[in-house]
Amino acid sequence: MKIAVPYENGEVFQHFGNTSHFKVYDVDGGKITRSEVVGTNGSGHGALAGFLRDKGVDTLICGGIGGGAQSALAEAGIKLYGGTTGNADKAVEALLSGSLNYDPDVKCSHHDEHHGEEHSCGEHGCGDHHAGSHA
Repeated sequence: MKIAVPYENGEVFQHFGNTSHFKVYDVDGGKITRSEVVGTNGSGHGALAGFLRDKGVDTLICGGIGGGAQSALAEAGIKLYGGTTGNADKAVEALLSGSLNYDPDVKCSHHDEHHGEEHSCGEHGCGDHHAGSHA
């Protein structure tokens, strides 16, 4: 199993599509065997699912995430645990122990507040309009 968490200063970064780093954890036998922080090289929203898939990630723990990104993750075969806050390492340990507090119906409310109705998170990078390019 390989788990990724949008990462900033040890915490679960709360806006998946704008994260600049992920902490990626290798898990074997229910235990973390290795972890590393990786940069996204400017990838945004739609490109991040491919970025994670290319890294071998099969599970994502995150905070807020839009519907387009959720669809892209599902298409990439990545299981989502959204609506998570706090320390990234503790979140992964909680997932492994079956005690992670997450929201299966998480939505990225930021998009409703800052964009018009024509906006769809899966179409572009929310102010970073080159999400179609892959790193």
